[in-house]
Amino acid sequence: MAECHPVGFQWVMAAKERGARVIHVDPRFTRTSAMADTHVPIRAGTDIAFLGGIVRYILDNELDFREYVLAYTNAATIVSEDYRDADDLDGLFSGYQPETASYDQTTWQYHGQERDGGSGDTATQRETGAGLEHESHGVPVGGDTERDETLRHPRCVYQILRRHYARYTPELVERVCGVPRDLFEEVARAWTANSNRERTTALVYSVGWTQHSVGVQYIRTGAIIQLLLGNIGRPGGGVLALRGHASIQGSTDIPTLFNLLPGYLPMPQHTTHPTFDKWVDTMRHPQQRGFWGDADRFAASLLKAYWGEAATPDNDFCYDYLPRISGDHGTYQQVLDMIDGKIKGYFLLGQNPAVGSANGRAQRLGMANLDWLVVRDLFMIESATFWKEGPEVETGEIVPEQCRTEVFFIPAASHVEKEGTFTQTQRLLQWREKAVEPPGDCRSELWFFYHLGRIIREKLAPANRDRDRPLLDLNWNYPTHGPHAEPSAEAVLYEINGYDVTTGRPLASYTEMKADGSTAGGCWIYSGVYADGINQAARRKPGREQSWVAPEWGWAWPANRRTLYNRASADPEGRPWSERKAYVWWDPAVGEWVGHDVPDFEKTKPPSYRPPPGATGVAGISGTDAFIMQGDGKGWLYAPAGTLDGPLPTHYEPAESPVRNPLYGQQANPTRKVYDRPENPTNPSPPQPHWDVFPYVFTVSRLTEHHTAGGMSRNVKYLAELQPEMFLEVSPELAVERGLTHLGWAHVITTRAVVEARVLVTGRVTPLRIDGRIVHQIWLPYHWGDQGLSRGDSANDLFGIVLDPNVLIQESKVGTCDLRTGRRPRGPALRELVDDYRRRSGTANGQYPPMLTTDGDSGHD
Repeated sequence: MAECHPVGFQWVMAAKERGARVIHVDPRFTRTSAMADTHVPIRAGTDIAFLGGIVRYILDNELDFREYVLAYTNAATIVSEDYRDADDLDGLFSGYQPETASYDQTTWQYHGQERDGGSGDTATQRETGAGLEHESHGVPVGGDTERDETLRHPRCVYQILRRHYARYTPELVERVCGVPRDLFEEVARAWTANSNRERTTALVYSVGWTQHSVGVQYIRTGAIIQLLLGNIGRPGGGVLALRGHASIQGSTDIPTLFNLLPGYLPMPQHTTHPTFDKWVDTMRHPQQRGFWGDADRFAASLLKAYWGEAATPDNDFCYDYLPRISGDHGTYQQVLDMIDGKIKGYFLLGQNPAVGSANGRAQRLGMANLDWLVVRDLFMIESATFWKEGPEVETGEIVPEQCRTEVFFIPAASHVEKEGTFTQTQRLLQWREKAVEPPGDCRSELWFFYHLGRIIREKLAPANRDRDRPLLDLNWNYPTHGPHAEPSAEAVLYEINGYDVTTGRPLASYTEMKADGSTAGGCWIYSGVYADGINQAARRKPGREQSWVAPEWGWAWPANRRTLYNRASADPEGRPWSERKAYVWWDPAVGEWVGHDVPDFEKTKPPSYRPPPGATGVAGISGTDAFIMQGDGKGWLYAPAGTLDGPLPTHYEPAESPVRNPLYGQQANPTRKVYDRPENPTNPSPPQPHWDVFPYVFTVSRLTEHHTAGGMSRNVKYLAELQPEMFLEVSPELAVERGLTHLGWAHVITTRAVVEARVLVTGRVTPLRIDGRIVHQIWLPYHWGDQGLSRGDSANDLFGIVLDPNVLIQESKVGTCDLRTGRRPRGPALRELVDDYRRRSGTANGQYPPMLTTDGDSGHD
């Protein structure tokens, strides 16, 4: 956090000055480690084993916040008698289907709901990124569940959790992660001692935690710990997801993702969502509780915002105008489709896949096979120049004179040259004013897309064809201003907020949205950001003039609520768990929830309320159902559906590892998304032969002085001077083993690429004892490319494309490699070196390791 988010880290330091303890778990000693009380070096890719050990420590010592756990989690819920755990099936959960490498989730369901929930076709959900949908609006789980409040039933979630994590002993953590027992137990004691009625602990992870083939389950494990300790919904607790850019949260809320619509509504799938009602029912699940029961209001208002007067109840609000997804349309499938000639044109905005995406060679070869490519950026980035200066030009794989791709570079305005909002880590929208005019022909994204849409609509209008109606009927009436007809960003924010169609009055909350077409709103969770016609995101009241929650600094979705699920900050009767941690509570005198924040609950629903039999949606939420978006109103320690790779997180090795999985015969995530192609081989892992061709682990992360793929920072002379050259960090022991010289050259090799860098011999990267032997890790930054003031090889070239099955994000924080001293070969000799490693490792045909890597040895304990 100090390294990559230094502005936010000031508040960690402020907390430390008041007595907070800071623990940093990271493979490398960073600026954060230097400011922390404790640094825990860990083998990259083993976080579930470490966190699983924390879960075991909590349960074995009965350190869970029992009243909280009973009231607000599904710990007491009884699971189907047909469920079998990974411990029972050598690393697989019940329902595994080897022919599709996916799960039928029927046996994971709550007892009595086996026929109602889950999915027998998680293979399709993986292909369409449906797992991401479930992180927000849950899955079909009925509100009425069988529970054992004593937590003694052998099939209650609490007991399943105990059995599942029983093997995650301190010895196992040390064996897998390389974390010594005493250091692990120090962390476990600190975390649990600081989590009770009077105290809370915050878990903070950076964006790299997601970039694993089990990344979703990493975060699930962290959430399980925080639920067990009562750290969700309470001040000073929570799980904070640090974002790699100021508005990455915004780009998932109003998504740049193929499988989502604004407000985490799922993009319709062509076979399962043939009608508006079918689509809405997949969100509200008619038999379950929670605010997703109002999904018809959110969906109808969104379509009304898109198509205005054309969207009516009679035509299902133009639902048939929405595109349908039919499979994997993610960025990695797209680049492989480019290689195969299936995509003719591509827009790149704020992305630099030639440097920033896994398997950079495949990215560049794909873009070299387009008819046209539009790049909008501040500088001439590698994704605009790959055809004439990329690494494949040197190797002869791209010949500039023969490259078919016509590249259009369109200069973009920077963030200080346009107005609008950022939505950052804590869901806070903050309005930014334009500080300066963009130079020359530089324009904002808003200008670009508005005028592109205007021109396309003008060209299509004379023909008036039915197939063009989705474009011609768009509500495309934004006011413009200035000499370049810049669209009004406030007008867009007004539309996103939502309004009454008849009067134009901005909506004050998403609860005002209607399903009859009388309201329009571009993103239901943002409704209220323009309440009363005032740009709430532009508020900047000083802290000394308002409460410590600072409700008048910007605006947080939903409803300006600063802590989600804050009903859990009070006990089941509505009283604060402690006066010290009082946040929201029930005031019987006025019959309302009151407190320091906007209550994440119906304001007048008392703690004593119990829904009548059969009640669903919002009416089905009892006065103690703190998790109002979940189908059963509970925080999930166990996920009966929604996660495609298991109801509980379990340790699998990364797709590339020099270590055998000591827990199971199953080596890697059996449901990981793979692309079995010659240009995308995977290094072998035990028990496969030749894994020792790539004996080292490598990992990547960011530097404070540079930003992501480096397109902005490497073109700033002051930053380029501070970090002038691509480098790698190795321990003194590894430097001796491979004959490396401090500040000399070395090159890192995988089956995809070779990357050279200067050598920094440092104690920041610690050799770890894993399963009785020393495993070395190599660290590289991923900011460099062949353009800018500072140039160097791209670390992301080293990675292959293997994805988490839930959200289709790449495993780009851990891989295996070899390391050699000196500079890498140039020209065709570079590919010859890679091909030699492919031959020696048995990956010359480019095929993936088998999904099941059990070697028949039953001796794994």
